[in-house]
Amino acid sequence: MKKSFVYLITNKNNTVIYCGVTSNLVKRVYQHKTKYYKGFTARYNCGKLVYFEEYNSIVQAIAREKQLKAGNRKRKELLIQSINPHWKDLSEGWVFAM
Repeated sequence: MKKSFVYLITNKNNTVIYCGVTSNLVKRVYQHKTKYYKGFTARYNCGKLVYFEEYNSIVQAIAREKQLKAGNRKRKELLIQSINPHWKDLSEGWVFAM
């Protein structure tokens, strides 16, 4: 069964939080870091992975993404701080060989 992920990514000053869903977290984070797509995260320089959850189905991941997007920033901040209190880049040290 293919894994799916919901993730929160931010910029270096933690002023913007973007919520996304993917079936390949390493590839997607690489795309954000390199501004592969010229959208929201490229415009706001979001490339720091600060939170993610893993799911067994894309349907579950999309449902969770919608739940997170419906919440306010404070809830997202609390979620990040629950596992990553210093807002470190969780993808630091990952090898991005695409």
